[in-house]
Amino acid sequence: MKIVFFGTPQFAVPTLEKLLNHSEFEVLAVVTQPDKRRERGNKLTPTPVKAIATAHNLPVWQPERVKKDTETLTKLKELDADVFVVVAYGQILSAKILKMPKLACINVHGSILPKYRGAAPIQWCLYNGESETGITTMLMDVGMDTGAMLQIATTPIGLLDNAQDLAERLAAIGGDLLVKTLLKLERQEIQPIPQDNLAATYAPLIQKPDYALDWSKSAMQLHNQIRGFYPNCTATFRNNLLKITASAPLGSIGERNLPPELQELLHKLPDLSNTLDKPGVVVSIIKGIGAIVQTGEGLLLLREVQLAGKRPQSGWDFVNGTRLTVGEVFGAGS
Repeated sequence: MKIVFFGTPQFAVPTLEKLLNHSEFEVLAVVTQPDKRRERGNKLTPTPVKAIATAHNLPVWQPERVKKDTETLTKLKELDADVFVVVAYGQILSAKILKMPKLACINVHGSILPKYRGAAPIQWCLYNGESETGITTMLMDVGMDTGAMLQIATTPIGLLDNAQDLAERLAAIGGDLLVKTLLKLERQEIQPIPQDNLAATYAPLIQKPDYALDWSKSAMQLHNQIRGFYPNCTATFRNNLLKITASAPLGSIGERNLPPELQELLHKLPDLSNTLDKPGVVVSIIKGIGAIVQTGEGLLLLREVQLAGKRPQSGWDFVNGTRLTVGEVFGAGS
């Protein structure tokens, strides 16, 4: 099966590698986003997908707008591929491109469709506190993740999973699921299933205001925001910006799903169930772990933070380094 691969970030790399290492598939070329300049040295950095493609001596095309780039469109047409595979490419494919391959254009999407169509399905499913997510392979049409579904693979979400953890797991699942999908498609053993548009939800691009923490929210809401938009959620501390990169919600709902070592530790704490202070106030400090902060509902343990201009550090190192005390207040992010 002759394939053209469209993809850009690290999330797409395991799928490309699966195709490259499978005897039934031949990757003809790769289409990825243009290289970007990174902060350090302002040097152009290739996309993760380009790096893999270059290592395998594959043709790589990086049009600014693929549906408007006549040179790339001509090359795609000339390849006469069986399938176009799209994994987090980052551009919309036109109807003209979707009609080019002999069999289909197939997208590997990071959710259980029709939930979380759009650009950031992994982040928003965590933000919304889902207990399960997955990968859907689908036939592409001109809509935003609206095409008929081919196969679905699911995975549970742990309470402490963040967007990076989940993306790595889903990326591996996606590669395996695509291989199964392509083989079944070639053998005509798969029946596309139309999506229920009435059940659809959307996962838009994340904006800067989404990162700001509001301590009047519940501990669970804040925890889901922190892990969903990892590692960028912000609060303020002593009038300086502070990223909170790992947390744990305390209380009956959260504690039941915490790792055993944290549960054991919490059992040794003084009873904080009746603690009720203003949101953002440090109500306790766990030796070796970090600070516990009052929220609008429940308490939040700060497991990892990052001061401006510094590397991430454990909650306990932050307590020691700042000489944090009970009664200090964290402010809202910005």
